[in-house]
Amino acid sequence: MGDVLQQFVPSYQTRILNGPLQELASYPAWLREIVERTASARARVVQHGLFRAMCEGNLDRAAERRFLIDVWPVIVQFPQYMALNLLKLRYGRAAGHNMARKFLLQNIRVEAKHADFWLQWAASCGIREEEIVFARPALSTRALSHWCWHTCERESLAVGIAATNYAIEGATGDWCALICDDGRYETRFFGSDRTNGMKSLRVHARYDDTHPWEALEIVATVLGADPPARETARIEHAVAASYLHMETTLDYCLSGRETASAVQAYCPDCTYGPA
Repeated sequence: MGDVLQQFVPSYQTRILNGPLQELASYPAWLREIVERTASARARVVQHGLFRAMCEGNLDRAAERRFLIDVWPVIVQFPQYMALNLLKLRYGRAAGHNMARKFLLQNIRVEAKHADFWLQWAASCGIREEEIVFARPALSTRALSHWCWHTCERESLAVGIAATNYAIEGATGDWCALICDDGRYETRFFGSDRTNGMKSLRVHARYDDTHPWEALEIVATVLGADPPARETARIEHAVAASYLHMETTLDYCLSGRETASAVQAYCPDCTYGPA
């Protein structure tokens, strides 16, 4: 009986990449094209004025405070987004699901630690924990957490992972590395505050170096070498929307002005997930 069943059980261990994990050329053409078409949106996040001001050491304290308080919902909820994707898995019965299971289980705990590092960063900037956890984020920033929650809850495994573990973590790793490599931002801290204030940035820069690539490999494996156009369109939309929500969040944090029209473009019903 086992031999008979084995004839009908496909192997999902075959690697779809044709080269190193961290080289875009290794990925299927359709996925390379999505990464290339959304590159400018990603660059607007990574090179945002808020991060440039951090690098130059002239980010005003009000903007820094808005950033550390209003981005908190995404930081603290990120393990929950991953858990929502974990619920979609069919172990051993669908392409990429075994890979995704290992990835999600290993990294949920790591992501949970990032919340502690974020609070340490905020404390080094003079922001108390209760000011963060009891804050009511602005609509422009709240939309990012709702987008992540809604996408991971309602969309497919590939779309959820592309929107969060690839797009958001990837861009975050890039801007964190930019600030760490520049070195000027850390001079605003002294003594132990420097260690605590920079830990979140350094961990994201290091951890998010390979993690988004692993997520991209999962997306490629789940959908295969030549998925239907409607599936690739959903991936591209999710990646682009994540970058847009990140940019909208950063715009608010830097200026203190709401941009509800930009939020509504991708989030007409921001009612999913906790505030």
